[in-house]
Amino acid sequence: MIELLLVGVGAGNPKHLTLEAIEALNSADVILIPRKGPGKDDLAGLRRAICRDALHNGGPHQHEFDLPVRDPKTPDYIQRVNDWHDAISAAWIDAITSQVGNSGRVAFLVWGDPSLYDSTLRIAERVQTRLPLSLTVIPGITSVQALTAGHAIPLNTLGAPVTITTGRQLREHGWPDNTETLVVMLDAGGAFESLPPEDFDIWWSAFAGMPEEVRISGPLISVAKDILETRAKARADHGWIMDVYLLRRRAA
Repeated sequence: MIELLLVGVGAGNPKHLTLEAIEALNSADVILIPRKGPGKDDLAGLRRAICRDALHNGGPHQHEFDLPVRDPKTPDYIQRVNDWHDAISAAWIDAITSQVGNSGRVAFLVWGDPSLYDSTLRIAERVQTRLPLSLTVIPGITSVQALTAGHAIPLNTLGAPVTITTGRQLREHGWPDNTETLVVMLDAGGAFESLPPEDFDIWWSAFAGMPEEVRISGPLISVAKDILETRAKARADHGWIMDVYLLRRRAA
């Protein structure tokens, strides 16, 4: 039997690792480190840095492998993602079996927490249909927590709920009904432009929790342009970007 450890490692800061995560990584026979291709080497580098800080006496062997790229030509978004996940699961299977065969403990580092807007668990379920595999999930600090901590704000207003959604949902469907606070993840950029800017405040972070973190906050009408320009520059500088933001409806 293969035990796959999906270890939430926080938003990119090695200090975000929990004691449980450190213990899990050190217990593995091998740690898988995916490479996402040119321009995204920083992500593999961050995983290596986390391992350097977390592993005892060098720790388990680390095996790097390449991930397939999502095909932009498939018109249907859900089908495009499902096809991509199928290809990723095949890459996982090759990496796992090349390292442990059909028995061993394999760890995979997951940004933030595996449960929140992350497809690692869905990919692992595909792998389970092909390999004798059990799953163990180690929770981690999410980018949402890093966002609110960086801005020193509470996630919710007093006694009120919070909605978490994606940039695509906000852009295509607008502000959700009966929502006061909205956290937006996986935005390709500027979904908040679909809103009347005078009605909202925003707290935005790129690379939340990392040394290069950038934060901007204020009335949306005042800071939207600055966010878009800062985001574009950060993406150009790094070749990739991970950002997250909180929108809150302003009091009438």
